[in-house]
Amino acid sequence: MSDPAGQAPIDEAVQRRRMTIALSLIAVLVAIAVLVVGAVVGTGGGSGAAAGPEASADETATPRPAPTAPAAPATVDTFDKSAHSLDDPASIWVVVNQVRPLNPQDYVPDDLVEVPVAHTWVPELRQEASDAVVAMFAAAAEEADYYLASNSAYRSYETQVELYGDGSDPTTAPPGHSEHQTGLAMDIGTEGGCSFECMDDSAEGEWVRANGYRFGFILRYPADKVEVTGYPHESWHFRYVGAELATEMHERGVTTLEEFFGVEGGAAQ
Repeated sequence: MSDPAGQAPIDEAVQRRRMTIALSLIAVLVAIAVLVVGAVVGTGGGSGAAAGPEASADETATPRPAPTAPAAPATVDTFDKSAHSLDDPASIWVVVNQVRPLNPQDYVPDDLVEVPVAHTWVPELRQEASDAVVAMFAAAAEEADYYLASNSAYRSYETQVELYGDGSDPTTAPPGHSEHQTGLAMDIGTEGGCSFECMDDSAEGEWVRANGYRFGFILRYPADKVEVTGYPHESWHFRYVGAELATEMHERGVTTLEEFFGVEGGAAQ
């Protein structure tokens, strides 16, 4: 027969083992539950925050601005408009018109030379302008088989007095206001006899108007700038201003000295 007094210790030991095992199982289950919950929260945390009502409201209220194109760099005018005087009659940029007389009005260039080109009357120009005309006439012959001629070049103050007369011819400048007196202007025609208005539609006239800037010449009185220059259109009257300025005006599409330099022009009142 068993001893009733020895049975209690055995039962207590079994109960302790069972309790230990139960507690271990509970701890394992709790750990597993914590891991599962953490995994679920970690996976959905980023999207859950973005998808929440506050995040949606913020995104709707402040959308991301669209990228903008970079601003174009500012254009810097590097052309020096003060390189030559506009008032000195000896300057190749002198601007003379009906309201801007030469000073003195009887000015005579001190470097006039005969221009060795075909002509109606023996032409004279300042040396720099003469060299440019010779080069331009030679290029016309070589490049296009066009043969140009001078119809008129330098005219003195006294000659201009005679030509001006009573002022009835709008194409003739008052004495002291003529570009011809500067020794920088030439009326250009052809060796074949085309002169003045004939240059309006001639191939030679078109060539000079298209290529004159290369040699420092501009068409001084364009048809659409009568109110600016003060003179009717003259398709034959070309003014030497130097290749630098003529090229700059050509590239900018500015056709008159008055507009380029912002000086007064138009007809005298």
